[in-house]
Amino acid sequence: MSVHTRRRSLSACAALAASAALPGALFAPSARAESSSVRISYGYGILYLPLMVMERQRLFEIEWKTFDGGNVINDAMLSGALDIAGIGVPGFLTLWAKAKGNPKLEVRGLTGMSSSSMYLMTRNPQVKSLKDFGEKDRIAVPGIKTSLPAVLLQMAAAQEFGDDNYAKLDPITVALPHPDAMGVMLSGRGEINSHMASPPFSYVEAATPGLHRVMNSVDVLGNITLDMTFTTRRFAEANPILTGEFVAAMQEACYFIASNPTKAAQIYNDVAKVKQPIADTVKILTDPNSKFTIVPHGTMKYADFLMRVGVIKVKPENWKELFFPTIYSVSGS
Repeated sequence: MSVHTRRRSLSACAALAASAALPGALFAPSARAESSSVRISYGYGILYLPLMVMERQRLFEIEWKTFDGGNVINDAMLSGALDIAGIGVPGFLTLWAKAKGNPKLEVRGLTGMSSSSMYLMTRNPQVKSLKDFGEKDRIAVPGIKTSLPAVLLQMAAAQEFGDDNYAKLDPITVALPHPDAMGVMLSGRGEINSHMASPPFSYVEAATPGLHRVMNSVDVLGNITLDMTFTTRRFAEANPILTGEFVAAMQEACYFIASNPTKAAQIYNDVAKVKQPIADTVKILTDPNSKFTIVPHGTMKYADFLMRVGVIKVKPENWKELFFPTIYSVSGS
């Protein structure tokens, strides 16, 4: 059953928006009644922590769903099973390009959310760089071709082998959610011997004897936004107040993580049901590469790549074309 949204006072939302240097209104006022429930998804890993904080701190009460992989999330959004989604930037861009110009399907970003380092881990001692992977190796990613780790791997391959060979490693990728992929990596069994891992799975694997890191995404691509939130134009226009409240709650959640890393770490461990020490989770949150912010960084870097290799057929003129006006005043890219 849906959980009814606990409406925040408009004055409180206005104060939060002002603190984030956001415009006061998302859209023109709607004469229709706004939705009484909101369905939001997040995936596996610490990159979705702001949404977990939002839930546990009761900043925004909704019905939560867990999906992993851009293609799965996009299908759920288009089918009407979701209202707002947390997603990797590449998965969002793919749907944005396909739906652009269609009022019934058009989507835009609400906020940035998180950035961190993503590790390409392997237990094959012969693999020291992307050039060393062979046809017998298998790399786990949440979704083949479309998930965030899969596209980051493609972007790294394009740098290593050229744009014409951006998909060179696709044939040896295998779709597997991060928790399952880590389990296989730690077991040392099975055909999957490598994993494009997000935190905390990347940190656990990096500390495991017999596994080593081939690549750190930050070293190759810079510290760009990895996960963001988005919704359909139809939902946002029908629910302007509710959508504005979501953006304000996301901003508050990001502030909470920055100012209360130990409490935020406890929330992650509780929601994700992980048994690692709180200190280990705090270490991830305070890593200089870990950032939680509504400001989107590097979205055009993804768009440039996806356009160059032909994955999307239309390119945004700038980052603002990808997002709703709510965050136009921030220094995005």
